[in-house]
Amino acid sequence: MPKEKSCKSYDKIQYSKKVINLFLHPKNVGEIKNASGVGEVGNPICGDVMRIYIKVSDDKIVDIKFKTFGCASAIATSSMMTEMVKGKTLAEAKKLTFNDITKKLGGLPDSKLHCSALTIAGLKKAIENYEEKN
Repeated sequence: MPKEKSCKSYDKIQYSKKVINLFLHPKNVGEIKNASGVGEVGNPICGDVMRIYIKVSDDKIVDIKFKTFGCASAIATSSMMTEMVKGKTLAEAKKLTFNDITKKLGGLPDSKLHCSALTIAGLKKAIENYEEKN
């Protein structure tokens, strides 16, 4: 299926161009070997599962990757979150909200807002995992 056609089908469910782009070309996908912290979250209703890996040095997130199994919104919110917190201190990363991610993506359909919240929960679990070890 040509990319142009697939983008048009996503437009019908009211995804912004930013969401479509990050779904089709997500940033920071993968895992970090010997990660400083790992957080895994899931939503039993929609079936989304996210695993967030962080590498911390001098109280800063120097690298972050994710593996998300879910819908376009779940993948796009995971990708956007990694871009927003890479290079930030842990304190700054903890302040990130699901509304920050949603706004940066140009919005999400109401039925997909939970994806941003799930992404934040995964980030917080990864940070908590790091803090428990240190």
